Amino acid sequence: MPTVVLMDVSLSMTRPVSLDGIEEFQRKNLAVHGLNMLFEHMASNYRLEFTALMAFSSLWELLVPFTRDYNALQEALSNLEDYDKTCLELALQGVSSVVQQEWGNGCPCQLQMTDAMENLEELLRLSGGDGQIFTVDGPLCMKSVQAMFGMLIDRAYSPFHAVLHCGNLSSDVQVFPRPEPVVLDEEVEPIPRAVSTDLEIVGFIEIADISSPPVISRHLVLPIAVNKEVDEVGTGTTDELEEEPSASQMAGKSPNFCVLLHGSLKVEGMVALVQLGPEWFGMLYSQADSKKKSNLMMSLFEPGSDPLPWLGKISHLGPVSEAAENPYGEDDSKSPFPVQPQVKRSYAQNVTVWIKASGLQTDVQKILRNARKLPDKTQTFYKELNRLRKAALAFGFWELLKGVAELLERECTMLPDSAHPDAAFQLSHAAHQLKLASSGDSQYAAFDHNIVPMHTDFSS
Repeated sequence: MPTVVLMDVSLSMTRPVSLDGIEEFQRKNLAVHGLNMLFEHMASNYRLEFTALMAFSSLWELLVPFTRDYNALQEALSNLEDYDKTCLELALQGVSSVVQQEWGNGCPCQLQMTDAMENLEELLRLSGGDGQIFTVDGPLCMKSVQAMFGMLIDRAYSPFHAVLHCGNLSSDVQVFPRPEPVVLDEEVEPIPRAVSTDLEIVGFIEIADISSPPVISRHLVLPIAVNKEVDEVGTGTTDELEEEPSASQMAGKSPNFCVLLHGSLKVEGMVALVQLGPEWFGMLYSQADSKKKSNLMMSLFEPGSDPLPWLGKISHLGPVSEAAENPYGEDDSKSPFPVQPQVKRSYAQNVTVWIKASGLQTDVQKILRNARKLPDKTQTFYKELNRLRKAALAFGFWELLKGVAELLERECTMLPDSAHPDAAFQLSHAAHQLKLASSGDSQYAAFDHNIVPMHTDFSS
């Protein structure tokens, strides 16, 4: 994520600091030394980070806008001027303005500040607690400042190196920006879960099947060359590169699985499912920045065995070749996704709701209207009857079952002489079944039990 360095240039930073009683430095000189240490590290190990430099006292000024040119940042540090008093509130408003103008409201940003501020703990608390304060351990000197910036680098700017595996193939990669640990809120005792340094590709799937899934973060995946002679990641310092220009060329010519994977995913229009840790998955895919340039990206899903409901459990997926028949069809005209759940979703069912008396009255009247049209409406009659029966059992509304049974018996006695003989039998049978259900008998009061029409020998 982008970084904003907020440098205090007030008069308080000109206070002298005695080093070993021999040479005196200003606090500003120590801050500049530490920031130069940070910029040199980022130039060699975190070069994709966008960084801006701001100075503040009673006002604020943007010295260097967001850039990857760390020489420009170091040059601006060497040309700092001293101003008046410190006003942190205006400085933070300036940071907000600069960040929103460049990145908008949805992009998180890291803020690095110099000099001691009394209310930093309160500011962190008000911002949600996502931050950390680094202080000098021991007397203020060059070594203690270097140690403090070293802790900052280890905490926020250390590159994340991993090994990407796919069967017998593997590649050393750098993931940028560094994946942050994830804490699951629903756990009783939340424990931060970190991405493993061994990334295992478990399979491949078409882009259309995975669609546009929800993710918690996106990262660049960059291949890195490993110098096996010195057992270090990278190609050495800048001086070594100038003396041996062929080192980077040799690294570019050597085969690399990461490059092969990127090209394959781009051509085939697929994504790779990668395991980030126990029951934690993500996906690798090719994303185009322009018509000629694309990057290998990795998106992290929510931790869990089934982060994407339409795919089901990731562990249940398998090769197409092992299926009894091709799930995509012979001409790729169908898809096995989305996976249909075994149990119907509650929102996919017609739920009976009796919030008002009118709703219950309507359902009872519907049963009576169908009862008067028996046997023509036999199927509809029993469908509505079973729907009301299940709702009554679910609510524990036993009196309703008895009341509807009495209404059906009354309808049976009021049938005209021209009524079909089957109507009387069906009404008596339905009333009897409702009375059995209202008695609480386990055989007839079961929720999954349905009342079926009585079989008669009458014909229409």
